[in-house]
Amino acid sequence: MASPSLIAIDAMGGDGGPVTMVAGVAIAAARLPGQRFLLFGDEAAIRAELARHPAAAGRIDIVHTDGVVSGEDKPSQAIRRAKSTSIGLAIDAVKTQAAGAVVSAGNTGAMMAMAKLALRTMKGIDRPALAALLPTLGDNDLVMLDLGANTECDAQNLVQFAVMGAAYSRTALGVQTPRVRLLNIGTEELKGTDALKVAAATLREADYLAMRFDGFIEGDRLGRGEVDVVVTDGFSGNIALKAIEGTARFVADLLRRAFTSSVRSKFGFLISKPAMHLLRVHLDPNNHNGAVFLGLNGIVVKSHGGADPQGVANAIGVAAKLVDEDITRRIAQDLEHFHNHAAVAAV
Repeated sequence: MASPSLIAIDAMGGDGGPVTMVAGVAIAAARLPGQRFLLFGDEAAIRAELARHPAAAGRIDIVHTDGVVSGEDKPSQAIRRAKSTSIGLAIDAVKTQAAGAVVSAGNTGAMMAMAKLALRTMKGIDRPALAALLPTLGDNDLVMLDLGANTECDAQNLVQFAVMGAAYSRTALGVQTPRVRLLNIGTEELKGTDALKVAAATLREADYLAMRFDGFIEGDRLGRGEVDVVVTDGFSGNIALKAIEGTARFVADLLRRAFTSSVRSKFGFLISKPAMHLLRVHLDPNNHNGAVFLGLNGIVVKSHGGADPQGVANAIGVAAKLVDEDITRRIAQDLEHFHNHAAVAAV
């Protein structure tokens, strides 16, 4: 059986490599008493960083690997070297049930390909999806998927994403009946692709699921707090995510420029500094780090490649929570419920 108290970590991924990953594990260890970690990568480099974090060393084991998947490696190249790389062996630890989850900040495409091959998709799921939490003006973050795993999706894929996203919202955010919407170019029922229209019709009829389907949503309403789960194909989802991240950086840079343009503006900055700090915290992607590959027979969490140690620790926290809440079982139950109802309706 998978050990819920053990999380596999690819220590070589991300922009900072072992320096950032080990520091992130150390922060996570302080936040999660009793949690143990299995780090994969260059043992000498990992031990050198562990020397800076002695308090966490007692809960960390190391598996030396010679290979590393770079950001330029194609998924096919990564798969061929899976048995010798830090990402591949960390994923394999979940496959063999030596660990309850895996966290990596490495190559997203390679990670998805290796995870899909090693763990396989769950029964009732055609394609796994990449889901992440995004900040809103409401009481909770929203779950958005797919964010890049599948550039083209049919109606069945979108319905499956909705079921998985709702289960993730209930598990990660505690939303008992998530409000689910499909990302579209308008909210009218006649707008959008055929896949969106068919998926919407299917979800409207699935009122027995633990979710509330509220139709379509446009991109400019994503952060208003009106929705808990936003479903789209990976092409549109990735563009929307990058646009949100770019807008957040644009606003932050614009405010920084405005507050340093004159002596008066600098004085104004001092007065508004507490509010600016809250804004920075709310928009900081490190505070929402940890995307999840939903639909696999195992928990795989992707940390942003540029995440700092706090961001890495947050991604590890996501993995630990999903293990504790048994997200895979919850999704399986919802899928079975959906397919059973669909089978009865088809008779």
